[in-house]
Amino acid sequence: QVQLVESGGGLVQAGGSLRLSCAASGSIFSIAAMGWYRQAPGKQRELVAVITSGGTTNYADSVKGRFTISRNNAKNTVYLQLSSLKPEDTAVYYCNAQVVTTSFDYYDYWGQGTQVTISS
Repeated sequence: QVQLVESGGGLVQAGGSLRLSCAASGSIFSIAAMGWYRQAPGKQRELVAVITSGGTTNYADSVKGRFTISRNNAKNTVYLQLSSLKPEDTAVYYCNAQVVTTSFDYYDYWGQGTQVTISS
């Protein structure tokens, strides 16, 4: 059993910043990629950013230069620094982790989501 717990969402004005955190815990042997996705009302869930265990990152075009993903492998935690926020960044942000469990099974886990609301 693995749990992902997110924190850091909230309401900010356009141009502001937020930092999201997601900590994974439980029967973890290793974590490959960790990432953030978001889902706005009436839209499909989309990739925001992903980071491998080696630190390679990939971003959606819409957030490049504004968002920064990072991770602490020792703490099984991934972060997303959101800057220069726009109203269109408003969404529920979900953490994702590709986990190899202590039973050497591979699973894709999701957090419960954290709301990010940007006011204009």
